[in-house]
Amino acid sequence: MNRPLAEVVHRAFRREAHSSARVLVVGDLMLDRYLWGDVDRISPEAPVPVVRVTHSSERLGGSANVAANLVGLGLEAALAGHVGFDADALRIEEMLVEAGIKPLLSRTRDRATITKTRVLGGHQQMLRLDQEDTYAIAESASQALLESVFASLDSWQPGVVILSDYAKGTLNRGVCQALIEAARERRIPILVDPKGHDYAKYRGATALTPNQKEAAEACNCGARDVEAILAGAELLRRELALSFLPVTRGEHGIALMEAGKVIHLPATAKQVFDVSGAGDTVIATLAAGLLAGLSPTDSCRLANLAAGVVVGKVGTMPIGRDELLHEIEWQDAAGQADKICDEDALLRRVARWRDRGEKIVFTNGCFDLLHAGHVTYLEMARAQGDRLVLGLNTDRSVRALKGANRPIIGEQDRARVLAALESVDAVVLFDEDTPERLICHILPDVLVKGGDYKPEDIAGGDCVRKNGGEVHVLMFVDGRSTSRVIATIKDG
Repeated sequence: MNRPLAEVVHRAFRREAHSSARVLVVGDLMLDRYLWGDVDRISPEAPVPVVRVTHSSERLGGSANVAANLVGLGLEAALAGHVGFDADALRIEEMLVEAGIKPLLSRTRDRATITKTRVLGGHQQMLRLDQEDTYAIAESASQALLESVFASLDSWQPGVVILSDYAKGTLNRGVCQALIEAARERRIPILVDPKGHDYAKYRGATALTPNQKEAAEACNCGARDVEAILAGAELLRRELALSFLPVTRGEHGIALMEAGKVIHLPATAKQVFDVSGAGDTVIATLAAGLLAGLSPTDSCRLANLAAGVVVGKVGTMPIGRDELLHEIEWQDAAGQADKICDEDALLRRVARWRDRGEKIVFTNGCFDLLHAGHVTYLEMARAQGDRLVLGLNTDRSVRALKGANRPIIGEQDRARVLAALESVDAVVLFDEDTPERLICHILPDVLVKGGDYKPEDIAGGDCVRKNGGEVHVLMFVDGRSTSRVIATIKDG
């Protein structure tokens, strides 16, 4: 990301009064019930475990869980969907209001409210009981839902619309196309969590978020043939006129299809207890990231982190903003240390960046007693491309250049401080007097040096230019230098 992750989250998930912080969710909503208990014997009536129920709980499920995730992230959410005329419908509406979700419910007498009852013994799911009707929703009910949504698009003015399809009948082809057309007319991004084989009904959406199994079914290929799935997903993206298409791949993270390229984002979960609801968290966090102005790639990275949090919980549980912030801060700290690498690791990292079409910038220096001039220079260097690699002189190399009393700060400490800078993507130590060998090995797209050098005199410049790269000279900030800092300390 181009900004610290913690800063991104504070911006992305704070509650604001204007419309850009609002998300309208339309889809199959349901009530999730949990019966919790202990298992210590097998039934004498049949070879099944006996669960001694100790307590029960209820949670918002289906599209309602998407809305719950949005509220947990600090955004405003409205939810449109069908319920029956029954006690479960009243309970869902009560829970929505308690959660701060604006309900836009369409009641129908010919279908019961969808409920899923899970029986858990010792945190292990033993049985699930589903109450649902599978026949088509009446046209009159669908039309009533659409009219309610259209009115909300104009009066409530959401910044994003999410279609949460659980294949329960709410989002048939006519409803999907009417909603997508209405959102496009109002220039509102529309994200879809898809189900089934008929992806044509999602044509014109901004993005779909299928998991690997769903993408395989839609592309008519094997569920484990990753290469075929990703190729099919890219074809699907083009055929449906989608801006981007992330495929969630469980423990393998997310593969993002965007403009003919694939970006692989590794999973972050430390322990997986329950994957139910992870897709809801992904699409909600993706929407929140886009609302904050993040790119699809950075929004997917956030969604990937959020999914890693919720799969560590038992049952359908939404993400919370503080939980995600904690995870991001942890990842930031780990990521900063990971920026420091040896030459072999750096070359592998550079190859991955190049595969993504990213422009590599290289600069080097001693960076002893880091000061504002250094920080400004590195920010200017990073602005020359997409990734900044910093070659850092070892202590021996600094002594050869600066004298026996330098460096003031040891190489490992200098590397760690530089790795914490937002502008720096990788730090690699080199022991030679110049980084020419290292530069000729990496062959960056842009070589940057600070000071009054002539481009033709910069070490490694010939290798870069012969490879089609550029060599730039940037001026240091006046009045800022390590020597001046040292002199000031001595005088003081």
